[in-house]
Amino acid sequence: MQTAISKVSTARLRRAIELAVGPLLLFGIWWLAARGGWVNKDLLPSPVDTLRDTAAAIWSGSMTKDFWHTMVRVAYSIAIAIVAGVPVGIVLGAKAAVYRSVEFIVDFFRSTPATAMFPLFLLLFGLGDLAKIAVAAFAAWLVIVFNVAYGVMNARQTRILAARSMGASSLRIFRDVIFFETLPQTFIGLRTAVSLALVVIIVAEMFIGATDGMGHRIIDAQISYSLTDMYGSILIAGAMGYGLNLILLFIERSIVHWSGK
Repeated sequence: MQTAISKVSTARLRRAIELAVGPLLLFGIWWLAARGGWVNKDLLPSPVDTLRDTAAAIWSGSMTKDFWHTMVRVAYSIAIAIVAGVPVGIVLGAKAAVYRSVEFIVDFFRSTPATAMFPLFLLLFGLGDLAKIAVAAFAAWLVIVFNVAYGVMNARQTRILAARSMGASSLRIFRDVIFFETLPQTFIGLRTAVSLALVVIIVAEMFIGATDGMGHRIIDAQISYSLTDMYGSILIAGAMGYGLNLILLFIERSIVHWSGK
């Protein structure tokens, strides 16, 4: 019993060390670059100063407010993309002829940089939050549609044929077989869509009349030459994306536990 517990503890310690290597490596390279003068000291503050000022900004609540404004915008855009994208992806994937007829449109806009769509969405929705959320939702929607359609089209035919041979109706086959077969690919699309939506929202907050959010904070700190705040805001924005990806991975592993089996 103690041997088993010891093995589990050793595995957890090894995993913790593996996870700590990346952040420590980043901190070490940053510290050496700042300390050794690899980069102009006026352009690269030390990581210690940056983390200290970032912690102070979080404690004061100023950065927390910007964090949540960005998070809310991302959440709205992803919710819209899921509600509008999953049904469309299912319809397109269910009939290959239907997908082929609109494949050019989907791939064209999916390949178009979302930032190139800013002027169009500004004309349609103005300078408020609606334009930022709409362009991010559109970019995420295309990714979700493509991945859901791909998942439906590539569902394992052996399981579908087995269900059909047992007399299951088309609706039952979709509900009990195809839907679950598409979930792994759907989650891949969802993780990609969340990352893309975050990027679009951050960029939109920088350049489309925002008064809050992490993007606005980054560009405002750059203009005012508050470098520790700028680097700290970039770190927090990166941590936001990393955290959202971890949450989705956890949900995926909890729900799609049969993936690959």
